[in-house]
Amino acid sequence: MSINTIVLTSTNQLLFILVSSLVICVNINAEWNTKDYMKREHSLIKPFQGSGMTIPYWDFMGSTIVTNNYVRLTPDLQSKQGALWNSVPCGVRNWELQVHFKVHGKGKDLYGDGFAIWYAKDRMSPGPVFGNMDYHHGLAIILDTYSNHNGPHNHQHPYISAMINNGTLHYDHDRDGTHTQLAGCEAKFRNLDHDTHIAIRYEHDVLTVSTDIENKAAWKECLSVKGVRLPTNYYFGMSAATGDLSDTHDVLSVRLYELDIPDDPKDVEEDRSQISPSAAFFEPPRDHVEDPKPSSLSGIKIFLLMLVGSIAIIACVVIGIMLYQKHQENSRKRFY
Repeated sequence: MSINTIVLTSTNQLLFILVSSLVICVNINAEWNTKDYMKREHSLIKPFQGSGMTIPYWDFMGSTIVTNNYVRLTPDLQSKQGALWNSVPCGVRNWELQVHFKVHGKGKDLYGDGFAIWYAKDRMSPGPVFGNMDYHHGLAIILDTYSNHNGPHNHQHPYISAMINNGTLHYDHDRDGTHTQLAGCEAKFRNLDHDTHIAIRYEHDVLTVSTDIENKAAWKECLSVKGVRLPTNYYFGMSAATGDLSDTHDVLSVRLYELDIPDDPKDVEEDRSQISPSAAFFEPPRDHVEDPKPSSLSGIKIFLLMLVGSIAIIACVVIGIMLYQKHQENSRKRFY
């Protein structure tokens, strides 16, 4: 055997040993970080269609349609509701949900209503809150695009807000839920040519919502609230609704990650499956100002009232002029 052959053989053996060691290290690290991965039973990645019209681990209802590339909750038509719900309850304590979505439509100044991302006790329950039930139990992240407002507001739309409900709170749609929200931010995510994403992170009772809507491939914090207590074994879902105004609401992907963070001994001992959703902080509620009640008079009645009023005013003016002229004539007669 030549010296070159011996050197080549030794080199190959050395490379084999190095590659084997690297594979072993990678496998060990993978086992050490078993929690730091995407939970497929709570995630949705295209192509979406499974066998027939079903999606593994997910159910849909209402106006929702499923294609290979997106799940459309509502088309750009009036009075539509659609929803997409995970069929597996989430037992993860600390998690991050990332949703790739798109909201678009023909309206330039008037559009709506918006959609919501849910972590809720009850699933597949249609209702008036962006296609889901009112008085729900759990967390709602609301992406409100409704551009025609009633009552006082101090923000522009689209608007993202967070709400915690234990089944006793009513979502006041006419006031954009400002009386029950934890916090919120403006976010211009509608009719963009690039991808739009939202991340909802729940870690050690801190709720953080971030967006990636500026095509920078970076998260921008929208809100962060401490003291949020959420039960385990609730369901993730998305719903959308249109009314007199409309938009297309599409879901392009959903990814849930279990966070690989050190466990708090108190968290390990506490059973979160039976607690009620709660929050230690709410934004100060604004005064609830009722909208003026619409007049019960029809257009014809209003026109007739205006006509009678105009005639009365003209009559008063004519009578006034006649009395003035009469007074002037009487004054001239006294001088003669």
